[in-house]
Amino acid sequence: MAITTASARLGTTPFTDQTPVELRPDDSAESVQAVINAVYRQVLGNDYLMLSERLVGLESLLTSGALSVRDFVRAVAKSELYKVKFLYPNFQTRVIELNFKHFLGRAPYDESEVVEHLDCYQNQGFDADIDSYIDSAEYERHFGDSTVPYCRGFSTQTGQKMAGFPRMFRLYRGYANSDRSQVAGSASRLAQDLAQNAVSAIVPPSGADNNNGWAYQAGKGAGVSSRVFGRPGSTSDRGSLYRIEVAGRRRPGYPSIRRSNRILVVSYEALSTTLQQINKSGGRVANITPA
Repeated sequence: MAITTASARLGTTPFTDQTPVELRPDDSAESVQAVINAVYRQVLGNDYLMLSERLVGLESLLTSGALSVRDFVRAVAKSELYKVKFLYPNFQTRVIELNFKHFLGRAPYDESEVVEHLDCYQNQGFDADIDSYIDSAEYERHFGDSTVPYCRGFSTQTGQKMAGFPRMFRLYRGYANSDRSQVAGSASRLAQDLAQNAVSAIVPPSGADNNNGWAYQAGKGAGVSSRVFGRPGSTSDRGSLYRIEVAGRRRPGYPSIRRSNRILVVSYEALSTTLQQINKSGGRVANITPA
C-alpha cells in the first residue's frame, strides 16, 4: 500500500500506479523500444533527449540480445551523454544524489552513503562508482538483469528506511519535471539534512494540484539587488520600499503556470494596492521584506 494517502496532491500517482518495465526474451520490437525509452527516462532524469543524442549503437546491442537491461543502464550511465548532463555541471554531492535516484530509485538514507560513494569516486573514478550502484545487492534484489530501475521511494518496501521517503521529495519535483530544470540548480538538495541527521521536510511539487499543489521555492539567483535607487531610507515606514515575492501568479481564463515566481519592489503607499492586485490575479505572496 502506498505511504501517500494524498498521492494525487503530491504528484506520485504516475509512479505508485505503474508496473515495472521488464524485458523478456520473446518480447516484440515495440516492447524493446518501450524498455529503451523507459531507461532513457529514468537514467537521464526525464530530460529531453534529441534524436542526435540517442545511443543507437547501445540500443542495437540491447535489441539483439547482446546486452541485458542492466548492462544497457550501465552503458548509458557511463556514456559521455550522462556525464555532460549530470557529472560535469553539478557539485559531486548533487551527482551522488542523482545517481541514487537514477539507479536505485531512492534518495540517500544518511551521510555515510554519500561519503562511501564520494570516496569511491575520488579513489577509483566515475566508472567504478557507477558499478558500485549497479552491481550492488540492492540493485540485484529490486531490478536484477531485466527490469528498468524506477522510483521506488514513494511506497513501503521491505528494507527501505522511512527517512528515504521525505528525502525523495527533495529530489523529485513532479512527473513532468526534469532533473536538469529545477530552480535549485546544481546545488545539493540533501547535504544539510544528511549532515545534521535531520528528517527532510516534504515540499510538494509545484502544480501537483491546481488548488493545493503550489510550493514556493526561491530560484537560484532569483533575488534582486539590495541597493535601492531612491531617497535614503527614513526611520518610519512611510517612504520605505518593500520587496514582495509572488508565487504562482495567473489571470482568470489563462492556464496555471507550474513555476511563475516574480519579485516586486513597491513603496509603502502602494503596498496595500499591490497586494490586492496580486490576490485578484490569483497570485500568492511568499514573502514581504524591506528592500
